[in-house]
Amino acid sequence: MSNDQFVKSIVNAIDDKRGHDILTLDMRDVSVMADYFVICDATSERLVQTIAKEVKERAEEQGVEVKRTEGFEHARWVLVDLGDVICHIFHQDERNYYNLEKLWGDAPIVSVEID
Repeated sequence: MSNDQFVKSIVNAIDDKRGHDILTLDMRDVSVMADYFVICDATSERLVQTIAKEVKERAEEQGVEVKRTEGFEHARWVLVDLGDVICHIFHQDERNYYNLEKLWGDAPIVSVEID
């Protein structure tokens, strides 16, 4: 499975669990830490955790190792490291505060179609 297909699968997993404002950044020319960032937010801590679980399950189903998960307990900003793809799942208040889209403003936005 290509990274593009994997990203689409992760975006669909987030959408399936009612993640909001899903954004994918192409990080290949901007950073060496990952090829893509997938960023989304949710309206409650429980929903942030639900989305993070779904992302992890979808990755594992596709044979992708979940390298690390950070922030799950507090569920204000959960980072799921999937190697070439890093998924940032925010509580909507934290997303506005950290504003990763602005921080990584040099990264092109990738259009990912949701099934």
